[in-house]
Amino acid sequence: MRPILHHDQESFCLAQDLWNLLNGLQTHGLAFRIRLMHFLKPLFIVFLACCSLACQAAEATKQPTTPATAEQAYPDWSGLAQEVLISALSLTGTKYKFGGSSPETGFDCSGFVRYVFQQAASLTLPHGARAISQLGQAVPLEQLQPGDLVFFNTLKTAFSHVGIYIGDNRFIHAPTAGGGVHVVNMGDEYWSKRFNGARRIGSAKSSDSNYQ
Repeated sequence: MRPILHHDQESFCLAQDLWNLLNGLQTHGLAFRIRLMHFLKPLFIVFLACCSLACQAAEATKQPTTPATAEQAYPDWSGLAQEVLISALSLTGTKYKFGGSSPETGFDCSGFVRYVFQQAASLTLPHGARAISQLGQAVPLEQLQPGDLVFFNTLKTAFSHVGIYIGDNRFIHAPTAGGGVHVVNMGDEYWSKRFNGARRIGSAKSSDSNYQ
């Protein structure tokens, strides 16, 4: 896990509490969870700001000049990332279905990512994790920010699985097993050994608003 600034610890704890609360509400309807996430949106704004500050501070200690941040690369990235995380976390517990692309039918990994980015950012992504991995801007592991896409080799094929990074070395995804859409730690041995890379998708205001 990347280092976190001491004064940001409280915000990360609050975000963890929110995740635990949402995880305990999986028996409630999707509409209820979406309303809850929007009600608690200010907390996510603080959470994302802290993630960005922590990442920039860690990079500043390693080199005299840092690469462009997400906000510099895409001026409205913070707003986009907030909406992506709210949409993604509201779908916690949605069942897995191969080829699934909606909360009603269930999701596979790429269907989950496509649905979230369509709903939250009006971006239409292609089908399949490998196709999605060809989009956007490559992001080094140490520069990951919430809303980035993370890719893994889970089928003995590179870029065969995709999830959405949420900060604090964790990502949310739709796995074939494990109780539907949920959050996991990238530091777990299974995921760390299979990590293939990360991408940052552009904003809906760019010419990349439709990737199909």
